[in-house]
Amino acid sequence: MSDGSLLDALVAAALQAGRAAHQIYQADFTVRTKADDSPVTAADQLAEDLILRALAQHAPGIAVVAEEQVAAGHVPAPAAEFFLVDPLDGTQEFIHRRGEFTVNIALIRAAQPVLGVVYAPVSGALYVGDVAAGRAQRAQLDPLQPAAPAFEPIRVRAVPAAGLTAVASRSHRSSQTDAYLARYRIAQLLSVGSSLKFCMLACGEADLYPRLGPTMEWDTAAGQAVLVAAGGAVFAADGQPLRYGKPQFRNPWFVASGTLVPHGLAA
Repeated sequence: MSDGSLLDALVAAALQAGRAAHQIYQADFTVRTKADDSPVTAADQLAEDLILRALAQHAPGIAVVAEEQVAAGHVPAPAAEFFLVDPLDGTQEFIHRRGEFTVNIALIRAAQPVLGVVYAPVSGALYVGDVAAGRAQRAQLDPLQPAAPAFEPIRVRAVPAAGLTAVASRSHRSSQTDAYLARYRIAQLLSVGSSLKFCMLACGEADLYPRLGPTMEWDTAAGQAVLVAAGGAVFAADGQPLRYGKPQFRNPWFVASGTLVPHGLAA
């Protein structure tokens, strides 16, 4: 299957999973606690099951690293090519009904995200990135009326003369993040949930996203693919592009940007 056809399959899987999660979001749901003390809902598991089923159908030879499967102890052997799946990124946003949660699916090849899909079920915003083709797109869907996405291209913007728009995690902002942002001329600071922060950079709606706190690879891979395809970058603390397939799939601190060349990160 070509990357273009595979990306179409990832979009279809993300939309199906997102609609299922949205139905649960609109109803009453319970919140459980996983072994690592993080919250989980029925939407996480249902969305992941749907995505895994779709990936098994369209790309049966590619390993899948999915958040809930990893939590249950199902971790595939390392591979040069694998999928990363976060069926519901921004669980706190889901639980508190703030709407800024996403479905994330990415294909990793040679330690870098090469395809990525980010879908926000509540707003209906859909973002896709094909890094090799240099193509990033978005579509606006009606969450309640399934339809074929009508995509438009997106691109990072030039650094504004009036100052940067920075985005930070709504639920996990830290004092280290504030100290890092103090090194820039910030015109606007927005608090945003989930991988939508990467997508805002990719769309030219923001310029800088530092994450000086813990994340997992499935939190970032799809958003990174969209951003890089749109002309941006994600740098680890050593100044190199953020890589994937790391031990336990844990990310170091990182900073994402559009056209801005960011300052380095302290360890």
